[in-house]
Amino acid sequence: MNIVILDAKTLGNDLDLSVLDQFGKVVRYETTDPSETYERIRNATIVITNKVVISKLHMQRCPLLKLICIAATGTNNVDLDAAAQIGIKVKNVAGYSTQSVVQHTFAMALYLLEKMAYYDNSVKSQEWSRSGLFTDVSHPFFEIAGKNWGIIGLGEIGKGVAQVAEAFGAKVSYYSTSGKNTDTCYTQQSLEELLSTCEIISIHAPLNEQTKNLINAENLKLLKEESILINVGRGGIINEADLAKELDSRTIYAGLDVVEKEPIPTDNPLLHIEAQERLLITPHIAWTSKEARVKLLEGIVGNISTFLNKELS
Repeated sequence: MNIVILDAKTLGNDLDLSVLDQFGKVVRYETTDPSETYERIRNATIVITNKVVISKLHMQRCPLLKLICIAATGTNNVDLDAAAQIGIKVKNVAGYSTQSVVQHTFAMALYLLEKMAYYDNSVKSQEWSRSGLFTDVSHPFFEIAGKNWGIIGLGEIGKGVAQVAEAFGAKVSYYSTSGKNTDTCYTQQSLEELLSTCEIISIHAPLNEQTKNLINAENLKLLKEESILINVGRGGIINEADLAKELDSRTIYAGLDVVEKEPIPTDNPLLHIEAQERLLITPHIAWTSKEARVKLLEGIVGNISTFLNKELS
């Protein structure tokens, strides 16, 4: 088997990828530009990709290709219809990062809620030292207990966030982006009702026709003053230009682990707002705990083993 890893750097340097050697010859590329994809996979039997796009044309031009392993849960970087038509198996890894994403959601929420950017700077700039006071209550924060936490996308991760939010004492409600989720454990709301009544809102939905620009200028204005909006789902669910304008027009907070184009372009309007203290952006790391990446690699190994066993049987 010729196995090609197209973007190994996204898995981290601390993972031992030699476990893949048991399946055949492994060629590892740290990153792959779209212009390099075909040349690198044309003789491959198995391709492992995290975010590198595998198109219908790529698959048509690679007759040896039998299996595409997506090093992620999302499958939007592979043309699944074309793969099915051509007879190429596509396997992702579901559920590996749930705890990591749930944890990062609360890391972002608490950072913004408790005004950590301001208070950290206050101490390190020695403003607190000069104040003569033992405390600083200039930037008040609220408790999660008793507040409304709205979840957009109540899948496995959304439910994990709901459980932790309840442990903090929050009242949880949700909006189903597909319209098919009718979980009776939590109150289902319309998007408008959720945005207008919740103090904290977290997004855990995929990017599709229903969620593209789901949060935009029209409904951002529904957010309560001092409310917190978190997106650990997919970039493109929030219209970033609209969010930038809203952040500079009134007091709301936003935490984003994903943006529409990654890495974020230097001309993205979010990087140029005045209200930087009320915006937290992390570079798509919610899924990347060490434990999650170990589970991801185990899932890839399992997918290859299952595929080969079926091929040989």
